[in-house]
Amino acid sequence: MTTKAAQILVVIPHPDDAEFGAAGTVARWIRKGKEVVYVVCTNGDKGTSDPEMTSARLAKIREKEQRAAAKVLGVREVVFLRYPDQRLEDTPKFRKDIVRAIRQFKPDTVVTCDPYKRYTTHRDHRITGQVTLDAVYPTARDLLAFPDLIEQGFLPHAVKEVFLWGADEPNYPSDITDTFELKIAALLYHKSQFGNRPTLEIVERVKQWSKMSVEGKDYELAEAFYRFESFR
Repeated sequence: MTTKAAQILVVIPHPDDAEFGAAGTVARWIRKGKEVVYVVCTNGDKGTSDPEMTSARLAKIREKEQRAAAKVLGVREVVFLRYPDQRLEDTPKFRKDIVRAIRQFKPDTVVTCDPYKRYTTHRDHRITGQVTLDAVYPTARDLLAFPDLIEQGFLPHAVKEVFLWGADEPNYPSDITDTFELKIAALLYHKSQFGNRPTLEIVERVKQWSKMSVEGKDYELAEAFYRFESFR
């Protein structure tokens, strides 16, 4: 199995989560020449209050929105696992899907949501974060884990570092002052998620979050992560 490596793998529960949590940092990495791949775990087919919408139609809309948002940022590839929204479970099959992606793209850095955020986290976020962490270490690294993947050419890979967004106690503010507009441009492609809310309201809310993440640094806007080096 030969696939061109990507330095960054971003694993997200739903279409739009990367844009809210990490798109400014993704844009900055891409500007520096790094290649980024998204793995979208669910099809987002429950995320609507429109009584005329169906799950099947919404899934197609959200996939199209995610492709457009990723293109704005310069993301190289988007992998859709298409699990049903709100129905993710910590299963060997799901973990294997993430292990396969890690072994296929061989990233130095994996980015996902913090599964340990208290009280307010969507269950798909908790499960995505936990399964991704379990896939990073030790499963993607270990030769005898999922031997059928070895037979398919997906050889073990050790990730160097992990970035978790949405952490209660972040330790890594990422300067997105110069890429904030790109973050917003990508985010606004997710029109199905905003209903009748004015664009300005959305932008101002995201800007306030970004200002809160700076914490006295000498730049204006940031995305906050908990960063750690993976066990190798």
